[in-house]
Amino acid sequence: MIFKIRQLIFYNFALMKKVYLDNASTTAMRPEVVQEMTKIMSEDFGNPSSTHSFGRNAKTILELSRKTIAKYLNCSAQEILFTSGGTEADNWILRSAVEDLKVERIITSRIEHHAVLYTVLALQSDYNIQVDYVNVNTDGSIDLTHLSNLLSDEKKTIVSLMHVNNETGTILDLERVSVICKQYNALFHSDTVQSVGKTEIDLQKTSVDFILASAHKFHGPKGIGFAFIRKNTGLQPLIFGGEQEKGLRAGTEAVHQIAGMAKALSLSYENLDQERNYISDLKKYLIQQLEIEFPGFRINGKKDDFYNIINITLPFSSDKTSMLLFSLDMKGIAVSRGSACQSGSIKPSHVLKEMLSEADLKLPNLRISFSHYNTREDIDWLIESLKNV
Repeated sequence: MIFKIRQLIFYNFALMKKVYLDNASTTAMRPEVVQEMTKIMSEDFGNPSSTHSFGRNAKTILELSRKTIAKYLNCSAQEILFTSGGTEADNWILRSAVEDLKVERIITSRIEHHAVLYTVLALQSDYNIQVDYVNVNTDGSIDLTHLSNLLSDEKKTIVSLMHVNNETGTILDLERVSVICKQYNALFHSDTVQSVGKTEIDLQKTSVDFILASAHKFHGPKGIGFAFIRKNTGLQPLIFGGEQEKGLRAGTEAVHQIAGMAKALSLSYENLDQERNYISDLKKYLIQQLEIEFPGFRINGKKDDFYNIINITLPFSSDKTSMLLFSLDMKGIAVSRGSACQSGSIKPSHVLKEMLSEADLKLPNLRISFSHYNTREDIDWLIESLKNV
């Protein structure tokens, strides 16, 4: 009998409408990307460091991918270095800044991704460097006046502030912060994992020293990303071995993943205006429906934060917090309460902790993040499911 009940539950779940609204966590690969990667895995399998024709062909694919990425960011191809993703790039940049560039102080915020926050804590422990945290406003934005005040204390400094917050969608003014950092001769590193492929970044106009990306955030494969390292910064390798990536990142390059990433980035930027407008309309529609059905809901941040992310607190009792995600999952809806990297934690979001009161932190909150694959029907199903929680 128990087995039959389980079978029935599984069957019903399989037939259920599936709604994926967790695109800040990861995105579905575009079919064109899968096709590109499949071709390379089956036909262009040579090691790009080999000198024979198989290797030379793989090397050509590698360098064309590098040039493609550089074109969309308006930088030199030599400034693009392939990594396993954003976490590796964050660790590499910050650690080398301290070990090799002799940075004495890191200025960051308490709402950064843990790839930055935990790296900073490790460096503080290992090297006893000074760490200053810039103030965060109640809407999740960075207090740039406080940043300037911190930088007025002249020390060799790297500023590490993310472009688009992965939990709230709050946007940092990259150009303005770049100007501030340049004024005080500070290096500037920005975790751009949530923004690359989803908004324009012109590295000729913006004097940020280091940015990075993960392909799976813009409909590419997991396990591959890149770092932009501005020329003559003097960064040294984190991983030692062969001479790949100009000696800065040893290990045989995953050509199929790199080509898939370049293809995904190309498609993202070619379709950027159309998809951004479409997703922005979806977000507006969600807000309209929430205002109708849950007039007491609140946006954590601002309405005009990044177009594909919204973080909300629902007007439910706190006793519904623990079961909210489970209830939605049982209805086939994928959302989150914050970063997927912390989804197993029972602690409140470290980002919302900087923005909300203790009482509000206990209330049910959701991070809803969209892609061009979503529809208004997805939002209607989310609203209907929330009404029945």
